[in-house]
Amino acid sequence: MIEPLGLEGVFAFTAAIHRDERGAFCETYRASELAEAGCARPFVQENLVRTTRAGVLRGLHFQREPHAQDKLIQVLAGTIFDVVVDIRPGSPTLGEWIGMTLSVHQPRQLLAPRGFAHGYLTLSEECVVLYKTTAYYAPAAEGGLRWDDPALGIDWPAPRGAISVNDRDRNWPAFAEVMAGLKEPA
Repeated sequence: MIEPLGLEGVFAFTAAIHRDERGAFCETYRASELAEAGCARPFVQENLVRTTRAGVLRGLHFQREPHAQDKLIQVLAGTIFDVVVDIRPGSPTLGEWIGMTLSVHQPRQLLAPRGFAHGYLTLSEECVVLYKTTAYYAPAAEGGLRWDDPALGIDWPAPRGAISVNDRDRNWPAFAEVMAGLKEPA
């Protein structure tokens, strides 16, 4: 099932689970379903992230053009609160964000399209997150937003003091500074 989430290009995909005496089966990827949602670009890289405690925040990351990425995010173990922020210059929803809980207990994935910053907060002790990207990681094109920027007002589901962030993610610039460096499309 394809569910638009209110920001252009951001979708949740929920797979049907088929259960029997052996266990369960669900289809986790179908290119035609992504194309139907507007993401017809092929995925070229897949990343696996393991986190061993709750309260770890990763993000908010993005790749600048020409290396911008669409990401398809799913959880293989544990639970996360996943966030995307619109950073598309000229967008009517510029600076708006959507957050949703993704869990191993529900076969739901989030499509974070290019032009959005992405990050997540682990809500369980053991989390394994798998995400596909439509462009290769390019260190020179990497960017990020400060996760706790008041201008964004992201409602993370944990007290600020209970959130652990590494130095790189803690030191990303504020939204206004990032936007001053991004160009409006021609």
